[in-house]
Amino acid sequence: MNHDRIGDQCVVLADRGVIALTGEDVTDFLQGLISNDIALVSENRSIYATLLTPQGKFLFDFIISAWPGGFLLDVEGSRRADLIKRLTMYKLRASVDIADMTDSLAVHALFGAGVIADRLSLAAEAGAARAIDGGVVMVDPRLTGLGVRIVGPKDQVRDLAEDAGFKDGTQDDYERMRLALGVPDGGRDILVDKSFLLESNVEDLNGISFDKGCYVGQELTARTKHRGSIRKRLYQVTVEGPLPEAGTPIMHGDAEAGTMRSGIGDTGLALLRVEHVEQAAAAGDPLTAGEAKITAAKPDWAEF
Repeated sequence: MNHDRIGDQCVVLADRGVIALTGEDVTDFLQGLISNDIALVSENRSIYATLLTPQGKFLFDFIISAWPGGFLLDVEGSRRADLIKRLTMYKLRASVDIADMTDSLAVHALFGAGVIADRLSLAAEAGAARAIDGGVVMVDPRLTGLGVRIVGPKDQVRDLAEDAGFKDGTQDDYERMRLALGVPDGGRDILVDKSFLLESNVEDLNGISFDKGCYVGQELTARTKHRGSIRKRLYQVTVEGPLPEAGTPIMHGDAEAGTMRSGIGDTGLALLRVEHVEQAAAAGDPLTAGEAKITAAKPDWAEF
């Protein structure tokens, strides 16, 4: 089979880290902390999940896969020490070991044209996973369009990617793909100790279980879901003019409609008040950020 397709790329995500959690109590430990159901994780399935403050605000997000004796977490690399500290604080006397595996394991993203899961012996569904020697390969559990993620030793993953027809790509290539799909990057698009999961579209990215029971921050998340009162959302935005920096206010006339998040080229994400987006669209008025005109759209996969 000819796998030499334009756009089939393998990118080492240098901004990601890897943490292993093992031990007798690790399953119950994580179940009481994270927004998703740890019981869903198996050798054949990975999940996306978050850790919140007790007030329901975002702290960390990660992808969780099965690992001998426990679980492997694909995490934000620059904040992995903070995550380890937070997990250690919650551990108390639980039999859980926490190890930083970033020096030996790297996170890779493989993406390209069409369905690529079958080229890596995976079912074409979000979270489908299988073990490899020293790591795990999975369809991104947030969205199949994000392609495949592999956590494993760099040399081994490179060989696997080359055998499947993937070429070396860059971090910018991955960013363009991610933003074209409207998928947030935790920590940049979902602000630490400020953002809420439902306004950040985490439910539509398979990051929340409303059936698993209690976890840290669960009460606020469940109450918001029940009331359906979500006034802000993360939108895809197309920028005409200079790309605004993250944090730049986005205006609808004289009213502040929201703020810019991450972006590259003429594409980005912004947290916007739903009413302003709807009013601007109905009136044909542009949103603005400095000298730039902003057009907002709901990501195709989101259901709001």
